[in-house]
Amino acid sequence: MEFALAKKVPLRRDDRVILHFCVENRQPSLRTQPLGIKQKSILATCNYVARRRGVKKLMLITQAKKICPDLVLADGEDLSPFRDVSKRLYSLLRGYSWSGKVERLGLDEVFLDVTDMVAYNVELLNTNDLERSFFCLSRSDPEVGFAYDARGFAGYICGNETVKTPEGNGLGMRLLVASHLAQYLRLKIEDEGYTTACGISTNKLLAKLVGDKNKPQNQTTLLALTQQDVLSFMDTHPLRKVPGIGSRTTRVLEAFVLNKPPDPDAHTMECSTTVGEVRVHQGMSIPTIARLLAGPGTEKGLGAKVWSLLHGVDDTPVKAGRDIPTQISIEDTYRGLTQMEQIHRELLAVTTSLLKRMHIDLLEESPPAPASSSYTVLPTTTPPTSSHPLSLATPPHINTHATQESRRWLARPKTIRLSTRPYQPFTEDPTAIQQWARTSRSAPLPSFIFTATHLPLEDVAARLVSETLLPLFYKMCPGPGQGKPPLQVGSGIGGRDADMTAERGGGVGDGGGAGWNVGLLNVCVTNMLVSGNGGGGLDGGTGDIGAMFRRQEGVLREFTAYADGQDEDRGDGGGVHADEVRRIGDVGGREEGEEAKATGEGDGERTHQTRGHDNNADNPWGIEDDDDVWATVDDPPNDDEQPDRGFEEDDDGLESLDQDKDQDTVLCPLCDRLIPRFAVLAHERFHNLA
Repeated sequence: MEFALAKKVPLRRDDRVILHFCVENRQPSLRTQPLGIKQKSILATCNYVARRRGVKKLMLITQAKKICPDLVLADGEDLSPFRDVSKRLYSLLRGYSWSGKVERLGLDEVFLDVTDMVAYNVELLNTNDLERSFFCLSRSDPEVGFAYDARGFAGYICGNETVKTPEGNGLGMRLLVASHLAQYLRLKIEDEGYTTACGISTNKLLAKLVGDKNKPQNQTTLLALTQQDVLSFMDTHPLRKVPGIGSRTTRVLEAFVLNKPPDPDAHTMECSTTVGEVRVHQGMSIPTIARLLAGPGTEKGLGAKVWSLLHGVDDTPVKAGRDIPTQISIEDTYRGLTQMEQIHRELLAVTTSLLKRMHIDLLEESPPAPASSSYTVLPTTTPPTSSHPLSLATPPHINTHATQESRRWLARPKTIRLSTRPYQPFTEDPTAIQQWARTSRSAPLPSFIFTATHLPLEDVAARLVSETLLPLFYKMCPGPGQGKPPLQVGSGIGGRDADMTAERGGGVGDGGGAGWNVGLLNVCVTNMLVSGNGGGGLDGGTGDIGAMFRRQEGVLREFTAYADGQDEDRGDGGGVHADEVRRIGDVGGREEGEEAKATGEGDGERTHQTRGHDNNADNPWGIEDDDDVWATVDDPPNDDEQPDRGFEEDDDGLESLDQDKDQDTVLCPLCDRLIPRFAVLAHERFHNLA
């Protein structure tokens, strides 16, 4: 009975329709030439022309050149252009999705779950006139879409080719309709200058495998209406080609089937054993696979997972699209860094690349302020520097540099992690033990990363390296035979002129750190704190409160009841009138002369200085080590010259806790209640309505 359960064929879902796209750059001059992308001495990837000549990815460049002397090499050290294109094409495909289930895999692959779109359009088919069918791309607008011929499939068919024209609204018809949607999306990608291959099936595993059939510029639909059709398709594939089955699993299962010791090379991409040979092998079952793959840290349920993949069953969902990555990391490998000067230089380069990625992936352009906005902010206890009212759109402690004002953070990583690994030279000795394990240390990501966006990235990276990453490195890799060496950081901006000294473990370039042998450096930011409303201010806030106040009057206008004639007086859009501001000031007990000073109209105007202001010569970074706060820091004049503001300031320039109440509230003359200053206008309307 147990054996029967172990050999039971897993259930296959056929209620989904999945598209798998693989994109390739379309350059006529390179399409017929063998092309490879190199990173240092390794061929990161290559096109299909090169693969047909025997070149393989992850091959040494010297070896690839021997196999294909006319191989064209393109530099792939900086992947930023590839990432930008990948994001753009991903956004294009996600714009057509109704469910938002669009998952990116690497830089050139995308999964789409179009089950809802296909089901909707299958119901709209006119079986009496399939030739003039129309695919609706919008539920709300029936005119948005494209015409197609539903009498046959678009592109190639794989599997049960006897069913050329499915009938009814079953799986075959859903796959047919999906093939035309895939063709439409492929043409949209080609309009951007790229070719793409697409696979259409009922799960991610089958869609990816069938999409490889007619690369690089066509599409294939797997017409597998029964479980036997799926098994016939899966059995012909090499075991290593199945997504989800890695190199270790491949060599263990292959050794079991061929009855030989496992190949010691765990990183080989070669495999002669097919899925069918493994699946039908005597004794192959879920417990057998689990026993063969058992070991420390083995994934729970791995045996059942591999058994399902061998049968073409994959229930993993297509993940909904994310604007924010879960983490961002940059790494590089080396032939052994033995001097601290080398380590510092390479760590600085990796960190600079990481900051560039953060700015690309986590910064967005702020929406422009409405041109018709005339919102006037209530006078604050700190007068502005000009006769214009202080706008909440630009908080006083934020630098007003154009590039900083126009961008905001979508998310703030809270943690930075440094990983390293010793260098090990390549050896062909099968008995040699290769250590691939990494050592990592984490720390909170300093807040100046988010406020110093107006400074050169090299300066920000230098400070991050000297203050955070090098101390983490010394904790993991102290000097030879010594503990953590003391650090002496110079006073240059961001550590540019920092003098890193390791008295016992070796300093910068002094040769004392010859015991180091760094083969890999990885810097990663993670633990993303997503900002509210899709983005936060550069100060790390959770939204643009200024934009919210500017929109408030227009949004609430139709829900607000005004006294007779009052609405007509607000021809400027409903801003706060000067008489309203004056009346509120009178409620707070402010004299008329002091009112003029508070609005910048008097002669006693003061210069407004704030914490982290860009003009602070003593602090060129414009930030503090701790999270910046909105409270202003003023340089108070002498006691005889300072006007009475209704509160006192502490020595550090911040209002004391007991005095916040007097500053932030206003006494209502009608109900004798203390009203927060930001709610005065709404409270006054409450009385008008009552």
